[in-house]
Amino acid sequence: MNNAVFNSVIIVTDRTVLDAQLQETISGFDHTLGTVETIGEGKNSKNLRDAINNGCRIIVTTLQKFPVIYEEVESTAGKHFAVIVDEAHSSQTGTSAIKLKTALADTEAALKEYAEIEGKAEDEIDKQDKLVQEMLAHGKHKNLSFFAFTATPKEQTLEMFGTEHEDGSFHPFHIYSMKQAIEEGFIMDVLQNYMTYNTCFKIAKTIPDNPEVPASRAAKVIRRFEELHPYNIAQKAQIIVETFLSTTSKAIGGKGKMMVVTASRLAAVRYYHEVKRYIQEKKYDNIDVLVAFSGAINDGGDEYTESRLNVRKDGSHISEEQTKAEFHDNFNVLIVAEKYQTGFDEPLLHTMIVDKKLRGVKCVQTLSRLNRICENKTDTYILDFVNTAEDIKKAFQPFYQETSLSQEVNVDLIYQTQKELRGYKLYDDANISTFSDIYYSSKKQDDKMMGKMTSALKPVADRYNDLSNDDRYQFRRLLRSYIKWYGYISQICRMFDKDMQREYTFCAYLLRLLPNESVSMIDIESALKLEFYKLEQTFKGGIALDNATGVYEPSKAKGKAVPEQKEPLEEVIDKINQLFTGSFSEADKVLLYTLHDKLKNDKKLGKIAKSSDPQVFVESIFPKSFDTVAQDSYVEQTEAFTSLFENKSKYNAVMAALAEMLYREFNKE
Repeated sequence: MNNAVFNSVIIVTDRTVLDAQLQETISGFDHTLGTVETIGEGKNSKNLRDAINNGCRIIVTTLQKFPVIYEEVESTAGKHFAVIVDEAHSSQTGTSAIKLKTALADTEAALKEYAEIEGKAEDEIDKQDKLVQEMLAHGKHKNLSFFAFTATPKEQTLEMFGTEHEDGSFHPFHIYSMKQAIEEGFIMDVLQNYMTYNTCFKIAKTIPDNPEVPASRAAKVIRRFEELHPYNIAQKAQIIVETFLSTTSKAIGGKGKMMVVTASRLAAVRYYHEVKRYIQEKKYDNIDVLVAFSGAINDGGDEYTESRLNVRKDGSHISEEQTKAEFHDNFNVLIVAEKYQTGFDEPLLHTMIVDKKLRGVKCVQTLSRLNRICENKTDTYILDFVNTAEDIKKAFQPFYQETSLSQEVNVDLIYQTQKELRGYKLYDDANISTFSDIYYSSKKQDDKMMGKMTSALKPVADRYNDLSNDDRYQFRRLLRSYIKWYGYISQICRMFDKDMQREYTFCAYLLRLLPNESVSMIDIESALKLEFYKLEQTFKGGIALDNATGVYEPSKAKGKAVPEQKEPLEEVIDKINQLFTGSFSEADKVLLYTLHDKLKNDKKLGKIAKSSDPQVFVESIFPKSFDTVAQDSYVEQTEAFTSLFENKSKYNAVMAALAEMLYREFNKE
């Protein structure tokens, strides 16, 4: 990099904490180039502002700090910046990225262009006008050079940072492909050892009524019921632990680690408890588990957080900031919900258990947590309960060699979406003008100003609330699309359309004000039971990718969504069962409900549950009652109960699942 070209080099990441690898890279910079300022943990946005204003030569910061200080950066006229984007993806089309350009862009060329359109001299344009400032930041600027890195470019990334060819297509400026990186030993091929399972089940309705329910939402509830069912989690937890012991623990010279990817925070919490229970039952002493998720989640009346669940052997709790280091140093299984699926660098990670639907870029980013090279690491292993081998190949193939965009995005998408929005007649130019007069009257958005803007939007929100459920859904969908398209396209080119800019701002604030849709449905989960359950292995081996490039076609405006239909609950259940059917035998029959009904009628057990600590009930009181009922049922000599007593792990799994289920039910009465 030519030291004379750029006044400052700004390395931008969207990670909230600059990780150890990035810090190490920074420390290796040649400081003869000038001062290096890292705006990481312990520093705030004002430090970033001062570093830019003071002409610091190399600045490393998070993207999220720019919206706070973009108005406080001194004039950048005559200054040139190299902006190195650590990970180029969808965040580079968001509000924070727009504020970065607003802070750094030398708008002289944009101002000249705008003055010509307005038919005015440049000095006649009020550059302090808030609306003008927003528009002048649009498009590309000569004083900003972007160098963006990503292994999984989306179409927006290619148009924003790629090189346009003569045929109108967009390509990466430079390619170091996944294929080349694997062949040269820089990363592991994470698809070399892949195993998939199909979860077969049959769900039944427990109520005599057959109410009509919103079909697609009811289907999600039914699938969630199966995914979070104690029996499902117990069966998979056993596979997780045994896979770690048979495969992961023997990898990388005995240092191998495992990540379990779950579909939700609640699933992560339940997997954590069940994996710990199975480990204790088997008395395994060489497997230690952590969980990672954001915020707090309530389950059965108890509130769980990551730091509450993660405990060291000495009894001390592990903070969220310490989870990554503790996993590297002292633990070997990490159960996650969203966290650590991207940007997580742990070379000792060898095995991944997937219990979540993965698609496209997110699939590649998640599974690529395994691809780091380290000493004694010769392979990786993935066990997938949800996705097929074909699903995974489809997700990885576009990124194996080169990915390009066939042509630029159609700017008319904005106007098309705007026309459809206006068709609902919820707002007009007068509404936008009233709101804009308030918003653009001052740079300071205090509570008083926010109150005035909300009042200006309220008549529009009231008209929105008068729409039918389907029309509200369609309008919100269009509103989100309009905001997305304008935010993206205004970074590619200069719109210089005052009315469109005002409407974009109006819509962005309106979306925040509109209430989320609430759907009235019966308590579907309480009307369901899991009758049959079976796990079938469907694939084992390597997933081979083709020697072919990937090509994106430009995005198109979404067609009108089909309104959600209502169907009888029984029909929705039948459709789900058809998707996940299997060749069940009596041994696959879920015993929970046979035993559940008998134990639920035990009034003495219910009374004890209401006055007992959950751990005491589950571990000390319930097993005796369960054993008695199970022995009585065994007299029936059915195949299912025979398999229960022949398989101690299955016996304990059913008992543990029932204990938690009944404890919650008894305490709801």
